[in-house]
Amino acid sequence: MARTVRTTALVSTTALALGLSLLAAAPASAADDAPTPHLDSVEQTLRQVSPGLEGSVWERTAGNRLGSSAPGGADWLLQTPGCWGDAACTDRPGSRRLLDKIRQDIADARQTVDISTLAPFPNGGYQEAIVAGLRESAQKGNRLKVRILVGAAPVYHSTVIPSSYRNELLAKLGPAAAGSVTLNVASMTTSKTAFSWNHSKLVVVDGSSVITGGINSWKDDYLETSHPVSDVDLALTGPAAGSAGRYLDSLWDWTCRNRSNWGSVWFAASPGADCMPSLPRPAAPGGGDVPALAVGGLGVGIRESDPTSPFRPVLPTAGDTKCGIGIHDRTNADRDYDTVNPEESALRALVSSATSHIEISQQDVHATCPPLPRYDIRLYDALAAKLVAGVKVRIVVSDPANRGTIGSGGYSQIKSLSEVSDALRGRLTALTGDGGRARTALCENLQLATYRASDRPTWADGKPYAQHHKLVSVDGSAFYIGSKNLYPSWLQDFGYVVESPAAAGQLRSDLLDPQWRYSQATATYDYTRGLCQG
Repeated sequence: MARTVRTTALVSTTALALGLSLLAAAPASAADDAPTPHLDSVEQTLRQVSPGLEGSVWERTAGNRLGSSAPGGADWLLQTPGCWGDAACTDRPGSRRLLDKIRQDIADARQTVDISTLAPFPNGGYQEAIVAGLRESAQKGNRLKVRILVGAAPVYHSTVIPSSYRNELLAKLGPAAAGSVTLNVASMTTSKTAFSWNHSKLVVVDGSSVITGGINSWKDDYLETSHPVSDVDLALTGPAAGSAGRYLDSLWDWTCRNRSNWGSVWFAASPGADCMPSLPRPAAPGGGDVPALAVGGLGVGIRESDPTSPFRPVLPTAGDTKCGIGIHDRTNADRDYDTVNPEESALRALVSSATSHIEISQQDVHATCPPLPRYDIRLYDALAAKLVAGVKVRIVVSDPANRGTIGSGGYSQIKSLSEVSDALRGRLTALTGDGGRARTALCENLQLATYRASDRPTWADGKPYAQHHKLVSVDGSAFYIGSKNLYPSWLQDFGYVVESPAAAGQLRSDLLDPQWRYSQATATYDYTRGLCQG
């Protein structure tokens, strides 16, 4: 949000810089002793919901460092394309930084590289960064075990052939580098009827560094286009990177066990290599000052439930979440699904932990309906409770002009922002029993808009802005960045909840502030301007 008083901006900037300097200089023990109410709340929830998945699907660690170049630096926040204010997007520093970070991390690999994404396989500049990094590591004499896993949606990705990608990658590496790599490549679909496949986006190196978020490794959507998708990843080093590696072991264990089932898995490997359900990883160095909670989900088809879970939720009754033909509602009516997808409970707990303000930046908060349920009732109820309590809530979603002919094919699943505000009003009315009070809560505490990256209503080529963030920030202190959408989707996903006021300040200044500066022109609700269209 643009500041109107120059001295206020100067004070805020100075305070943030001072905070970062102190954070960088502080020993890890000082940071470990800092209160972490948001992480504590999320962790407590996960111990109730999915205790048996701790260490494989979720894990809290200390001693991490965001980024790798300098403690307290902002290099951990990787945005694409990063051309705020320029509708022509002629310079894309964020995209360059991301590609260089991928290359740099892989070049530093000593033993293992683990990559996951949504099909198709990495291409264009993303593939070039992977190849360059593997070559650099090989030139140092390293012999690497490398896994590349993509989630394959039925029909859409029938032409995604792991053996073809293996051959292409080995050819690009050249004989010398290819000879130093043991390669596994696979595509996987855990349940066609439940629309479940890998959706995580991860680059994990030696279990000591990780890049993750929402960014797909697709040149046509992100790089070689005049209307690039806006997206965000984070990078960190430390024990939390090992958590990501163990999560991928869970996915690869299923993949290796099912590699003979062509309806679920297509697999290829280097000559003579077998499927690798797990990878060796050196001990991840600590020494950082950032606590993080890694949390993922197993979607549908890998595990039915966590048998150790004492979780006995009062599941919400389905309201207006169905639309025509639907299937079993795992989001709103399936306790066992909850226990093997702790990320969903984690995101609700993060929202519920807020005491002053919440920023939500997503592609959508509504799903493709039908066949999926329209929205997560418990998430909306958590937001409704916060709005009634006076917590300020900002929601920015992708421009509905991106809506595809089938669901999210065009980076939006709604026709109008009113779908979001109407659903919120409905849950507020159910909570308060008073339609007037529900409207007041929205008008006094909500900001709701569609995404823009500049003052112009579209990119310079006339195409609407597409946003693919999976981001939730609370109280300027803690945030989630990962691949998990807030709308119902039953995929394998992964991300981190980080509690660091310094990092949250960087997130605000580098992403949330410029986002709102340009997006507020589309707002249907904005409590700061008395805007209330409902």
